[in-house]
Amino acid sequence: MAVVEEDAAASADPAAASDPAAGSSENEITVEEASFVHSEPPQDGSAPPVVSSDMEALHDKVKKQIIKEGHGRKPLKFATCFVHYRAWVQGSSHKFEDTWQEQHPIELVLGKEKKQMSGLGIGVGSMKSGERALLHVGWELGYGKEGSFSFPNVPPMADLVYEVELIGFDDVKEGKSRSDMTVEERIAAADRRKIEGNAYFKEKKLEEAMQQYEMAIAYMGDDFMFQLFGKYRDMALAVKNPCHLNMAACLIKLKRFDEAIAQCSIVLTEDESNVKALFRRGKAKSELGQTESAREDFLKAKKYSPEDKEIIRELRLLAEQDKALYQKQKELYKGLFGPSPEAKPKKAKYLVVFWQCLVSFILYLAGMFKRKNE
Repeated sequence: MAVVEEDAAASADPAAASDPAAGSSENEITVEEASFVHSEPPQDGSAPPVVSSDMEALHDKVKKQIIKEGHGRKPLKFATCFVHYRAWVQGSSHKFEDTWQEQHPIELVLGKEKKQMSGLGIGVGSMKSGERALLHVGWELGYGKEGSFSFPNVPPMADLVYEVELIGFDDVKEGKSRSDMTVEERIAAADRRKIEGNAYFKEKKLEEAMQQYEMAIAYMGDDFMFQLFGKYRDMALAVKNPCHLNMAACLIKLKRFDEAIAQCSIVLTEDESNVKALFRRGKAKSELGQTESAREDFLKAKKYSPEDKEIIRELRLLAEQDKALYQKQKELYKGLFGPSPEAKPKKAKYLVVFWQCLVSFILYLAGMFKRKNE
């Protein structure tokens, strides 16, 4: 797919200059040369995953099993960590929290987390970026003797199980959280993550790139965007939308097409004429066999970029698929109903002619007989 996204990696790609959909932005990436990363999204979360790795004791009340290895170093104290997790009451099927389902990671400042998350904080502090692990936390470092009867609903003295993924972290000495940052600081922090994601993408490290983009998006959360107007909103969208588009680029390469569609749709809610979002969503839909819906996206993209060769190519491929499907169905129906029966000779026709002649002859004789009698 030659239509490119809005990231800096494209500056090193000569093909970007010939792509009408790419524009002239210096913040663009291509996806043609990206390698596949064999990765699976988290399980559905109806129950804690079954993990066969060794149990590591991080604390008397916190134990860890690694599900997927991470990379790089571990976060320091007061680092701002971005985390996805699911949480269950141990020994039961009661799941009381799931940030994957909410599609929004949480922010955890190590050493400054809430008391009921102190066990989770110990586990996260032992992880590397991209690592996913199962944490077993005693009730003393969870919701304690009293439990919680509001949200989340956790019974008293409940041991907990967490499935956790550390998306990434920022080492800030003061442990400054997003809520304490100015608008400019949050946008700048998100932009740094986007740039780091671009660097990973150029190295064909799709998982690492996605982690950086997701962290950048976390800085641009819905609560933050809702407060922005005018130039600040434009500044934030100039960082946020490219991250969604680049997430979609990575997800298509990982064959996670539904997730790629969701990322493009987020951009299109803000900018319905975004050619890259329309093209990439159309591509993902096409891969899922959603032909008509894909065609709609490609036609909309073509409306805004009529000369784009890649959009024209995708529309031509869909037309060829339709033609091939029609021919296949035609052959199938022909086989089901068989050839048309040949017309049989109409033997009855000769009998009709014979009887017509006979009747005419009888009438002729009758006429002669009548004239003779007269």
